[in-house]
Amino acid sequence: MKKINSNRFSSTVVTNTILIMLFVVFILETIMGGSTNIHTLIRLGAMNNQLVTVEHQWWRLFTAQFLHIGWLHIASNAVMIYYIGQFMEPILGHWRFLGIYLLSGVGGNLLSYAYGSDSVVSAGASTALFGLFGVVIALYLANRSIPVVDYLGKQALALAIINLVLDLFASHIDILGHLGGLISGFLLGIIFGSIHLREYHHKLKVIAVVILIIYVVFCLHQGIVISN
Repeated sequence: MKKINSNRFSSTVVTNTILIMLFVVFILETIMGGSTNIHTLIRLGAMNNQLVTVEHQWWRLFTAQFLHIGWLHIASNAVMIYYIGQFMEPILGHWRFLGIYLLSGVGGNLLSYAYGSDSVVSAGASTALFGLFGVVIALYLANRSIPVVDYLGKQALALAIINLVLDLFASHIDILGHLGGLISGFLLGIIFGSIHLREYHHKLKVIAVVILIIYVVFCLHQGIVISN
């Protein structure tokens, strides 16, 4: 087992950069008409199934994770991203952390695209945030003997479950996006792992890659079928 070199990966520059970008985009939303204005959200890249399918605006699957609807929305996501980033970026490394964060955001929006309402406009970094929950859980299952990983894993699992249960009682929350982000982050955590921690066997990594590919293809196909 490799030891964590705290001097090499102590910086959380990616986490801080992500947070700065989120707030810059939020300010832009406010200037352009307000973060709760549907037209503003659409102009800046919020998620909408009809626009993705009919207008072929596939980039919305990526850009929606940078937008937020209201101050409470961005504040709650920013706090959790900052908290998890302080631990996970040093463990994963800058580029793995960034890659898993962004890809989980897309993965969450894919499930929303597959089964969400065509008329809804959605946005938020929570898809990527749940992806971070997923990767923490994946690392936890392979490294439960390490106290800090065991602690973080149990916290992430509890937070994911609590939030998903609360989502069931909140009509304005995109639970599909959260669930999709969690699934994507978990699979990406198995695939990429951490250079500092015990990784999964290569056969499990291959299986995770296959499942992830099936997930992406299925969501894209299902989304197109529903939208049509």
